[in-house]
Amino acid sequence: MTIHREGYPTIIISAIILSILNAVVFWLSCSNYCWVGDLFLFLSIFVWLFLISFFRIPARKLTIQENAVVSPCDGKVVVIEEMYDEEYFKEKRLQVSIFMSPANVHVNRNPMDGDVVYNQYHKGKYLVAWNPKSSTENERHSVVLKKGNTEVLVKQIAGALAKRIVNYLKVGQKVKQTEELGFIKFGSRVDLLLPVGTKINVELNQPVKGGVDIIAFI
Repeated sequence: MTIHREGYPTIIISAIILSILNAVVFWLSCSNYCWVGDLFLFLSIFVWLFLISFFRIPARKLTIQENAVVSPCDGKVVVIEEMYDEEYFKEKRLQVSIFMSPANVHVNRNPMDGDVVYNQYHKGKYLVAWNPKSSTENERHSVVLKKGNTEVLVKQIAGALAKRIVNYLKVGQKVKQTEELGFIKFGSRVDLLLPVGTKINVELNQPVKGGVDIIAFI
């Protein structure tokens, strides 16, 4: 397991802040209430280890398959339905949405090889990520990957806790399946907009692993 580069500033700053707070709590409580300092230290270690866990990149065998769309993130499938895309396609698409809890790995990966033909950041709200309106009203970052005649839109969506979406792609860039697409800090969601009629390989409420599980075949 390694730590994602987005996590180092957060982990280091949190360690400094928690150390200072622990010193203050220990100094104020050591004479009569030493247990308070011990409890605060225990809670601080728990929070710090959670932050390290949040930014983890576990070692895993990634799926590279020519005709497959692999999961762009870890999480649970919460939506499989047809919808009308107002942003890019201006037509019906098949939407597959994956909810990422704070406990999930939060690195996002390219679901397939292709050329980046669209990349757009949108300001927005911070509704809970499982709210259907979060796809169109929340802060989000959309990219479209094109492979042959097939285009797939990947939408990183901020949730109630997620306040920062990181996207590494640029229009004109050629990307490889399972390479890093970006990162979302804390609970969030990723949508895939696929051509109508795409063969889906997952079910509602199914847990998936980013870069490993196949979402669909194209």
